[in-house]
Amino acid sequence: MTIQPPAPGEPRRPSGPRDPGDAWVVTESGERYWGRFGAAGLLAVDPQRGVLLQHRVGWSHFGGTWGLPGGARHQGEDATDAALREAREEAGVPAGAVRPRFVSVLDLEVWTYTTVVAEVTVPFEPVIADPESLDLGWVGVDEVEDYPLHPGFGAAWPTLRESLRIRPTVIVDVANVVGAVPDGWWRDRAGAADRLLRRLGDLADVGVGAEALGLGGDTWFPRIVGVVEGEARRAQPPAGVEVVAAPRSGDDEIVAVTAAAVARGEAVTVVTSDRELGSRASAAGAQTHGARWLLERLPEKSA
Repeated sequence: MTIQPPAPGEPRRPSGPRDPGDAWVVTESGERYWGRFGAAGLLAVDPQRGVLLQHRVGWSHFGGTWGLPGGARHQGEDATDAALREAREEAGVPAGAVRPRFVSVLDLEVWTYTTVVAEVTVPFEPVIADPESLDLGWVGVDEVEDYPLHPGFGAAWPTLRESLRIRPTVIVDVANVVGAVPDGWWRDRAGAADRLLRRLGDLADVGVGAEALGLGGDTWFPRIVGVVEGEARRAQPPAGVEVVAAPRSGDDEIVAVTAAAVARGEAVTVVTSDRELGSRASAAGAQTHGARWLLERLPEKSA
């Protein structure tokens, strides 16, 4: 594709078909926001190298500042998908190289900007893949404020930085949650556990509302651990879910897994309707919820 000069104040785009989302939202007071359906950006976090920032080209909105790879959402596009697409187009972020950790939404009523914070799971080097970047680089978390930041990112950074310290974990008492639904689980305990684990995998994909976890932001993608025992130990873990097979007592294993996660600084939620186990988990440093709390948040049953 050839590159055409942008109209005054408009981001430069390749020639060819444009998505309807590539347009300004103009408020009654004259403020302009890029993205008819909102915009989204990716904050990729590498445990060793810091966060991935983009040095914006001079002709872009707030050119010369540093911010996130991102841009306008396409019509009908999920915000997380948009952030990952834009990061791939602008910074060469490979598919499958990051895992979302949490999502924060700036909602101005007439326009939204969604920041998808994602942990790097497969290390990569960013690549300037379009003309919207002067440079791309990994910046240490403690060094971000030394850069001239895009005003929107600069305003959001203190809260985002604080949220990077939070690592939520949900530990599920699989036998207890399975037993809360009278669907014939007693005839096939392993099968019932497998069905619940698949639904936990679906939950790992869509995330959990921040309020439900007692956290800030909008949606979190916690580490999900299912503890199984007895016949259910044959159940296979789906993507996004860790399965711990209790060698003896499931309750003792849940308390041990909880204590280890709390010791690592994770914000732990234990799901069980067993009051005694709930008390033990609370004493280990977790917050607890009954089975209904989880069942109300699980996506529809997998086929």
